[in-house]
Amino acid sequence: MTVAARLAGFAVGLVVLGGAAAAVGAAVGPAPERADAPEEMGEHGAMPAAAPVRGLSVSQDGLRLVVDQRTLPAGRTAPLTFRVVDDRGATVRDFDVEHTKRMHLIVARRDLTGFQHLHPEQRPDGTWTTPIRVADPGDYRVFADFARDETPVTLGADVAVDGTVTRHPLPAPATSATSDGGDEVHLQATDAHPGEEATLRFTVTRDGRPVELQPYLGAGGHLVALRDGDLAFLHVHPDAADGNRVAFAATFPTAGRYRLFLQYQVDGRVQTAEFTQEVSR
Repeated sequence: MTVAARLAGFAVGLVVLGGAAAAVGAAVGPAPERADAPEEMGEHGAMPAAAPVRGLSVSQDGLRLVVDQRTLPAGRTAPLTFRVVDDRGATVRDFDVEHTKRMHLIVARRDLTGFQHLHPEQRPDGTWTTPIRVADPGDYRVFADFARDETPVTLGADVAVDGTVTRHPLPAPATSATSDGGDEVHLQATDAHPGEEATLRFTVTRDGRPVELQPYLGAGGHLVALRDGDLAFLHVHPDAADGNRVAFAATFPTAGRYRLFLQYQVDGRVQTAEFTQEVSR
């Protein structure tokens, strides 16, 4: 069934996976969901008060994400433009530099495939824009990740890519993965439990030999974690890097499955490796 057919069939309201995110086009809707509402956690249960998870809402702390495109084409490059507005509807222009950039745009399909990490450019009127190419049809979540007045904010909205959708099951947890550039990446993780800090250590080799990791976004690597079901965005802090190793400290808010997207740089090229992380009670 195509995305267009699903949208037509649910004219009153489109229910997305996990029930936590708004319908396609909710980025410009008048009633965004609250990121801290316990009912949005679904099967994950209530979130601890200080859980470092964001991205469930189009609005936070008086800021709102407005995405101009409700749909994107499949298989070809198109512009994606968006703004961050305040509670008066005025476009916000001032942002802090965080991880060497003023704006990070994270994109992932609802089945946690199709991950992209983009760095849009800001126009004089405050609008952010970036070219984007989405290969596969489906429902996607876009996250505007930034900091303002030294406060980190992640706002999320949905866009649709029309066409026949083939969903992919979440891969089982594994300790090794092949990056999109062909490197072998090994994960060593401490036991992960809700509300407790876990250490995620990654080692990168190529043809059996260690490779030297170059700084990427001001650190040895960058890690995004998205929760299976509602795609809650977990901010993961870099801990240490040495040679071909990089480590992160992560506090997962609830039990369940998370998809980890590790990005690192070797020989001037950024590569991505993906893992599934189980968090048990």
